[in-house]
Amino acid sequence: MARYYRYRLPPWARNCIIIIERVTLPILIFQLIRTLFFPTTLDVFLLGILVGLFIAFYLEWI
Repeated sequence: MARYYRYRLPPWARNCIIIIERVTLPILIFQLIRTLFFPTTLDVFLLGILVGLFIAFYLEWI
């Protein structure tokens, strides 16, 4: 099976991925600050998901 290639997607899907990729870092920073001041289980869980998503975009897995 071929490797996932984002440029084979329809233009609307590509635009969604690009928007998510650009918005991930500001949301990650906000969530980190929120988790430092008000640590709850949900905040830590969301922070973990956002860090994983950011790393996936950074390493071009998505």
